[in-house]
Amino acid sequence: MSAADAAALSALIGSRRSVRDFLPRPIPQEVLDAVLEDASWAPSWSNTQPYRIAVASGALRDQLATELCGLFDRGMAAQHGSALAKLKLLLARRGLPDGDFDTQFAYPDDLQPRRRETGRGLYDLLGIGHHDRAARDSQMRRNFEFFGAPTALFLFAHSGLREFSVLDTGIYLQTLMLSAQAHGLATCAQGALATWGGPVRQAFDIPAPYRLICGVSIGYASAHAVNGFNPGRAAPSMLLAEPTQHVGSEPK
Repeated sequence: MSAADAAALSALIGSRRSVRDFLPRPIPQEVLDAVLEDASWAPSWSNTQPYRIAVASGALRDQLATELCGLFDRGMAAQHGSALAKLKLLLARRGLPDGDFDTQFAYPDDLQPRRRETGRGLYDLLGIGHHDRAARDSQMRRNFEFFGAPTALFLFAHSGLREFSVLDTGIYLQTLMLSAQAHGLATCAQGALATWGGPVRQAFDIPAPYRLICGVSIGYASAHAVNGFNPGRAAPSMLLAEPTQHVGSEPK
């Protein structure tokens, strides 16, 4: 690889953002196929490729958005409603999360600062106040509308390789998003899209060992200000583990 190639790759990596507002413009099939072809070359454990990808565009995409938004609305109505509303949700179970992974959990204390800083920056940009519950719910709901993207992808990891298939699926996801960026597309990886697995499994033939881990909205970015949001990254030195002793020193 030449220096120019390396610089181009660095620029590509640095330019990728999580886009949260898309144009309705459809993705040409040949462009989407090229991205999926690139992603298929992602490395995996013993080349097992322990993942499956479901692609929803057109009417199927609209159907899933309607179903997922309906589940979100039921869940929010119960969460903000009375004890009776919560009881009805529990009894009917229609609206309760049914994903393969729990997407609602407490973040570890050492990871909270970056999470809060990112969330605060995003909501400040959107003009959403800390106590504006309706606006926060509305923005969260946008996940299940795929932020207006014309295509949604759903990624499944094989349970038989445990956390290593999750690792491989993440490598596949990064390869896909970088290829999309190179082809002029924008993406947003969304753990929220793993909250409800029922509608996705009904829409696609997914073998039982595969577990829904996330979704990805993909399409062409709009000019909305939210797409300029850049939370930045920690300096590489902040992520490096310090050695416990100097090389060549006597063991303690």
